[in-house]
Amino acid sequence: MSFRAVYPSASKFKYITQTLVKIADEVPFTANENGLFVKTLSPDKTTMISLTIPSLAFDEFECSEETAFIVSSDELNKTARRGSRNDMVELVLEKENRRLKMTFIDKKLGYKRTFYVQLKEGVIEKLPEPKLKLPAIVRMISDDFKNLIKDAKIVGDEIEFIATQEKLEARTVTPQKEYYNIMRLDKPLISLIVEEPEVTSTYGIDLLEITLKAVAASETVTLEFGSSMPMKVAFEVPGGGSLVYWVAPRAQA
Repeated sequence: MSFRAVYPSASKFKYITQTLVKIADEVPFTANENGLFVKTLSPDKTTMISLTIPSLAFDEFECSEETAFIVSSDELNKTARRGSRNDMVELVLEKENRRLKMTFIDKKLGYKRTFYVQLKEGVIEKLPEPKLKLPAIVRMISDDFKNLIKDAKIVGDEIEFIATQEKLEARTVTPQKEYYNIMRLDKPLISLIVEEPEVTSTYGIDLLEITLKAVAASETVTLEFGSSMPMKVAFEVPGGGSLVYWVAPRAQA
């Protein structure tokens, strides 16, 4: 057994896996003594996701050597959805049987339910983290971000963000409808740092909507972007981990 871990909240783990299934058909995991990691691109290369769950975030964590394995996003998600708020989830890699053992353990009763997810063949691509200087950094409550994206979706398929040192404006404009949301520090932004006079960029609402599954696992979200540059959408995962999306900008005519 090269990898075994017990995550304290099966429901939080469920929300994390739901974000992964939205990005790619396969989830490439890497486990080492420091924790459990995922980094993958969407097929169209418009979105990259980077998941970090440090070893200290688990109630129990054993990893004798660095190991990598791939599972079907759909099968992982179907299984993770069976976890309840009363459960812990144990992950055990069974290399000899080419499967991931997932056991839900009721915290009060100790009752166990075990599922097996088959591993898939493949090579995990090493993806470097983008090294970009993003001049606008905005932090807000996750639910406020969720409402922002849901509001904009009613109007159109893309959203423009305009950041200055005083405010963040989000707007979606179509011939039929328009949507504007002006946010300032404490109304409702937690923090606002803009290192240029104005930063403007546009993103597809469908890509940002993918990130919303992470809202249930994190109280806050941090957005970082630059003019016509990718947006970094970062959620904190319980236990000191992170779930980071890189979303490509929309080209403007």
